[in-house]
Amino acid sequence: MSATLARRVRWEAVLDRLTPPAGAWLYGLRIWSATIIALYAAFWLQLESASSAAVCVGILSQPRRGQALSKAFYRMAGTLTGFVVSILFAALFGQDRVLMLVAFTTWLGLCVFFATHFEGVQAYGAVLAGYTVAIITIVHIDQPLDVFEAAVARVAVITIGIVTVTFINDALGAPQVLKPLRDGLGAARAQVRGLVRRGLRGEAPPPDEAAAALRAVGGTRADIVGVAGETDDGHNRAAGARSAAAALIGQVGAGRAFARAAAREPAAARAVGRRVEAGLDGDPAAAPALEADLRAATAGGASPETVLLLRRAADLLRQEAWIADGVRALETGRAPLRDVDLPLHRAFPDALRQALRAVITVAVSAALFILSGWPETTPGLMQIAAFAGVMAINPAPAAYARGALLGIPAAIAAAGIVRFLVLDGGQGFPLLAIAIAPVVFTGCFLSLGKGTASLGSVLLVFFPVFLSPANPQSYDLQAFLDEAALFAISSIVAFLSTGFLNADDAKRRAWALGTLRGSLLDTLTAEPARAGRRGSLNGDRIARFSTLRTASEVAHRSWLRHAFALAALDTAAAGAQAGLNDLIHAPGFDGPIEAARAALEALDADALRGAAADLLGAARGRAADARTLETVAAVVADLMTAAHIAADEARVLRRLHLRHPDRRDAA
Repeated sequence: MSATLARRVRWEAVLDRLTPPAGAWLYGLRIWSATIIALYAAFWLQLESASSAAVCVGILSQPRRGQALSKAFYRMAGTLTGFVVSILFAALFGQDRVLMLVAFTTWLGLCVFFATHFEGVQAYGAVLAGYTVAIITIVHIDQPLDVFEAAVARVAVITIGIVTVTFINDALGAPQVLKPLRDGLGAARAQVRGLVRRGLRGEAPPPDEAAAALRAVGGTRADIVGVAGETDDGHNRAAGARSAAAALIGQVGAGRAFARAAAREPAAARAVGRRVEAGLDGDPAAAPALEADLRAATAGGASPETVLLLRRAADLLRQEAWIADGVRALETGRAPLRDVDLPLHRAFPDALRQALRAVITVAVSAALFILSGWPETTPGLMQIAAFAGVMAINPAPAAYARGALLGIPAAIAAAGIVRFLVLDGGQGFPLLAIAIAPVVFTGCFLSLGKGTASLGSVLLVFFPVFLSPANPQSYDLQAFLDEAALFAISSIVAFLSTGFLNADDAKRRAWALGTLRGSLLDTLTAEPARAGRRGSLNGDRIARFSTLRTASEVAHRSWLRHAFALAALDTAAAGAQAGLNDLIHAPGFDGPIEAARAALEALDADALRGAAADLLGAARGRAADARTLETVAAVVADLMTAAHIAADEARVLRRLHLRHPDRRDAA
């Protein structure tokens, strides 16, 4: 009896894993309904390639409404860009196939290069602008006069797919992005607040935990883009979420700076830390009191270390106010008090490699197709271009290539069964709608799983390609097999292309440090453009840096600690340069400003401390306005932060040639 019960429990557990949840069934119903409506509309309008409307639905198949809308927007933008470039290429190179291929390959490489500087659906739109030229122009390379008609048809089917998906998501109540975005920001906020509280109590947060908090904040980016188009006030909600995310990144930096300063002034730090904790707990008087004390300390002769502690404490509560305001804007849809962006870190060598890989893959494939003498190979080249572009922006290109390697045969098999066994010469639309339902639902279920997402997406996109529903329906087995062979070869080429021009984590780490070093050199010698974005940019840089592994955990933590220090130095130097620029017109600050700029350029800890003291001396006793005092306090805090890092990380700075090797710090 016990053995029978155990087997029953095991079978029930297996069935529970295999049975899709209710949400997955509703998702499948939405995508199937959209596919059917899109096909029907394409047939009714007598478009040349009705299957492309179903393909568009497969590409836009997203479980949440905002995700589908944002992808639809960038899909249309990429398609229209590709439309214009296709017409231009057809006009310029319509009589020369070689020049046409060279122009297209170059264009694809440029699109991939710029796409790697974006993320998510924005990067997809840039890549789509590249391989749309292949869909419109390269496929018709021998009939250049047909390019315009093909371009118009392409835009038409894309429009049908977008309208259909939007209508079905609204009609069937697709889940919104708002809830997961709210939950994601809430989890990140709790994580960041925990780190800040530890720093206020004198416990420096470990770099790996701080990096994990930054990754949690960065994980909300895709949902922030998605929420913008969900409702009429979506742009306000997205702006609020961006403001809150930027403030969370700022809190991580301010908390670590406070902890670094607290190690030098532990008694004063404990007193200030208790006041910050009261503000975090909801005391409305904490922030104004700290601001008043900061102005008084700046004008009354306090030490630079005291100003640093008070300024970072005030920063933490200011960021907390921005977070609260951003979350309210996200919840209510009202305009937030500020609208900021969240810049992305991208390394030029990595972007160049991705572009070169796409160019080489397409160029070599085109040459091999030409040498093979195989007729009608342009669809295969088009698909290779699409794979090359999509893999370049995929966080896991090898996993996507494996999904394509498995998904293409699965789509071929499913389309063959439906086309030649189920339909079997039939021409009725109801039969077609019923026949494709199992495949569409299966693709939706697979796309929702972490390990099967690529397989499910490939099945949803390529099943309509191989099925090629038309009116009347074609049952040419030889044409089906030829097309299947071309696309199977394209998936193999895509998989093989992941084996060259790869960069390991050591190279990516070197590129990230090189980018940060270049940014630091610019910041130390002049005011950077849009200095306010530097904190968010460095937060994204650290989040990505933290995912690069080393030979040991000890080495990884050491590298991460240095990266945090360099990023904090870059942010502080940028803030100091911007503040010094604001003080140029204030009387009595000319000498301290010159000394501060010279200290930043030399990156000398003693000179930075001296410059901070000189600025306080210039502000002391003056009837300076509140804004000038606030600017002086901010510059002093940034100079002191730079001084602490210059002293603590002197060896690393010399190794990166950011300091003269003979310079020593008294600290």
